[in-house]
Amino acid sequence: MIKQIFGKLPRKPSKSSQNDSNGGEAAVNSYYAPNSTTSISKPSSTPSKSSSSSSSSSSASRVAANGTIAPNKTTTKIQSGVYEALPSFRDVPISEKPNLFIGKLSMCCVVFDFTDPSKNLKEKEIKRQTLLELVDYVASVGAKFNDVAMQELTKMVSVNLFRTFPWSNHESKVLEMHDMVDDEEPSLEPAWPHIQVVYEILLRFVASPMTDAKLAKRYIDHSFVLKLLDLFDSEDQREREYLKTILHRVYGKFMVHRPYIRKAINNIFYRFISETEKHNGIAELLEILGSIINGFALPLKEEHKLFLVRALIPLHKPKCAPVYHQQLSYCIVQFVEKDFKLSDTVVRGLLKYWPVTNSAKEVMFLGELEEVLEATQAAEFQRCMVPLFRRIARCLNSSHFQVAERALFLWNNDHVRSLISQNHKVIMPIVFPAMERNTRGHWNQAVQSLTLNVRKVLAETDQALFDECLAKFQEDEASVAEAVAKREATWKRLEDLAASKSVASNEAVLVSRFSSSVTLASREAASGS
Repeated sequence: MIKQIFGKLPRKPSKSSQNDSNGGEAAVNSYYAPNSTTSISKPSSTPSKSSSSSSSSSSASRVAANGTIAPNKTTTKIQSGVYEALPSFRDVPISEKPNLFIGKLSMCCVVFDFTDPSKNLKEKEIKRQTLLELVDYVASVGAKFNDVAMQELTKMVSVNLFRTFPWSNHESKVLEMHDMVDDEEPSLEPAWPHIQVVYEILLRFVASPMTDAKLAKRYIDHSFVLKLLDLFDSEDQREREYLKTILHRVYGKFMVHRPYIRKAINNIFYRFISETEKHNGIAELLEILGSIINGFALPLKEEHKLFLVRALIPLHKPKCAPVYHQQLSYCIVQFVEKDFKLSDTVVRGLLKYWPVTNSAKEVMFLGELEEVLEATQAAEFQRCMVPLFRRIARCLNSSHFQVAERALFLWNNDHVRSLISQNHKVIMPIVFPAMERNTRGHWNQAVQSLTLNVRKVLAETDQALFDECLAKFQEDEASVAEAVAKREATWKRLEDLAASKSVASNEAVLVSRFSSSVTLASREAASGS
C-alpha cells in the first residue's frame, strides 16, 4: 500500500539526467545567446535529425555578400555588423570558466572572408582576440577536458581549418603545368591571422597533459587525421610547418592511429609518384617519417620494408625530387642504419632511378649513395659492387665536371675507400679505363687533377694489377684505333667504287663524308664538259 502511494508521487529528475539531456547546449546558451547588446542569434528549437545531418554535411561557413555568416551546424548571423566579444576568463569565477570556454569556441565557429581586407575588420579582430584567449586557456587549464569541450574544440578546428585547395584536384600528370607552377611564387593564406591561432590551439590541446588520449580519440579520429593530411598540400610554408608539428604530436599521443597515419601517408606518396607528381608537402611528410623510422623497433617488420621498396625508393623518380631530396635521403639512410642488409636493395633502387640527362640530380644521387655506402657492410657491398661501379665509371667520364668531381670524391671517404680496397681486384678493372680517359682528355683541369690522385691510390693498392689494367687499356685502345682505321678504309673503297661507276653511267652519287680522288676527278670532268 505504501509503495503504491509513493509510486504515484512525481519524481524529481536526477542531476545526471539533466546534464545528459542538456549537455553542452546549456553551456553554450549561458554565454553564447542573444541579448540586448549582441545580435548573435541561435535557433530556439532543436533541429530534426534530417536537418542536422544536412547541416553537418555542409561546408565550413563563409561570410556572404549580404553580411550573413552561417557557420557549420549553427544558424548564427551577424545583424547590422555587430559581433561582440564574450567576457574574459579573468572576469568570471573558476566554476564558470568551462561554460565560457564552450561559448567562446562556438563563437569562433564563425569564419570570415579574408579575400576582402576591408570587410568586417572589427569582427575579425574580436575573433582573433577570442582565439588568443582560448590559446591561453588551453595551455593553462587545470582540469581534464570533458566530452563536450573536446567535441566543441574539434568542431571549431574543423570549421576553421579544413578546406579544399583550388590546386589540389590534379586530374592528370601535366608536366607543362608543373613547370609553370614552379616559376611562380607560392601563394600565402589570406586568413592566416585566424588560422595560425587555431593551429596553436590544436597544438596545445594535443600536447596538453589534460587531454585524455582515450577520450580524445573519439573526436581526433581517422577522418580528422585524414583531413589534416590533406592540408599538407597548402602552398603556405607556415601552415605546413604547423601541420608537421601537430601530426607528429598526434602520432606520439594516439598510438591507436599510428598504422592508419603511416598508411595514409603511403597513399599520398603513391598518388604523387604514379599520378600527379605535384604536392606541396612531400618534404614535411618525409621529415615526420624520418623521426618515425628512427623509432622503429628491431627487427623491422615486413610492412616497413615494403614501405621502403614501394614508396621511399620510387620517390627518387619524379622530376621535382630535388625539392625534398634531403629529407628523403635521411629516411633512406635511417633504414640502412636500422638494418644493414637493406643496403643492397637501396643501392639497386638508386641505380634503377638514376638520372640520365639531369646532372644536378645526378650529383645529389652520388651524395646519397655515399651516405648509404657508409652504413654498408662488406657482404652487402659485394652483392651490388659490379653494377654500382659500372655506373660510377660512367659518372667519372661525365662531361659535367661536378658529376665527375662528386664521383671521384667517393675515394675521400675512409669507409668507402676501405670497401673498394677489399674488393679492388673486381673494381679496379671496371673504373680504370674511365680514369685513364680522364687523365688523357677531360676538359676540366680539376677533374684531371683529382683523377691523377685516385689513380695513384689504385697504383699503391696493387701495382701488379694496375700495370695489368694499363696494358689491357692500351691494348684495347690500339684495337679500337685499328677497327676505326679498317672501317674508314672500307668506306673509302666503297665510295671510290661507287664514284667510278657513276662516271661511266652518268648517274647521281650520294655525297660521302669525305671526297675521294675519283669523286673530285668526276666533278672536274662534268664541269669542263
